Amino acid sequence: MRPSSKLLLCVLLLFSRLGDLRAAAPAGNDPAGSTPGWGYTELRRFKAPEAGQGVVVDREFFYAINNHAIGKYRKTTGERVLQWDGGEAGDFIHFNAGILFEGRLLAAHSNSPGIPMLSSIEYFNPATLQHTGSHSFGRTDGSFNWLDRRNGRWIACFVHYGKNGEPGRDASWTQIIEYDNAWQRTAGWALPAALVARFGGYSASGGAFGPGGHLYVTGHDNTELYVLDFPAGGSVMKWIATIPITAEGQAFCFDPEQPEMLYTVLKRTKEVIVGRVTVPH
Repeated sequence: MRPSSKLLLCVLLLFSRLGDLRAAAPAGNDPAGSTPGWGYTELRRFKAPEAGQGVVVDREFFYAINNHAIGKYRKTTGERVLQWDGGEAGDFIHFNAGILFEGRLLAAHSNSPGIPMLSSIEYFNPATLQHTGSHSFGRTDGSFNWLDRRNGRWIACFVHYGKNGEPGRDASWTQIIEYDNAWQRTAGWALPAALVARFGGYSASGGAFGPGGHLYVTGHDNTELYVLDFPAGGSVMKWIATIPITAEGQAFCFDPEQPEMLYTVLKRTKEVIVGRVTVPH
């Protein structure tokens, strides 16, 4: 057989093998693009200088979060009513996200992009934005990015990056961990390889439980919201849908008063974006 014929045969066999791999891939683990039945509509935007890393919302206010600053704004008008800033030389390096729980605002904090990775939870009084306490994880396997609640337990995400991360670790080392109320680990899961690849060297910058009880996550700068479910068996989350949105990654939250209302941040313009997520019936 001539060399050119051998090369053509190898190429044909390669494409055939790729087709076999795609056919054998488990359903629901690579729903790239917009998934039918899922949707998003942007409704309004508010300017917020602190809208760099994430946002959290309660009945009357939203709280825009940046590396070491938090701004409190009225949901109806976007008027800022309070601001807290720990300063660039203070104890706080990189707030990533927040959650409101039992009258406290909990901020996910890390020393990103520092190595080794260090993480903590910082507690604030949402009425005054006064810092009221801290829980340190110390040296962590991954950088603490976001936190939510499920079935009476904490669900936390510790991320690794393919860019500027720890030597020998990439985004595939990102983990979702379940903790009890004493911060003892009770379970853990990995992200699907196809989703990690879609992050493009970054990882899951935001995460929260939303409509349908699913876990929703964002990447670092993709204008997409990814929908995940916990597996019935094994240790890898199931990627079931992708929803195009107008925010570029970062942390987000759903409105507790209107669970279909999604609050996101657009880091490059320092805006909080409010939109509505629709799910299949």
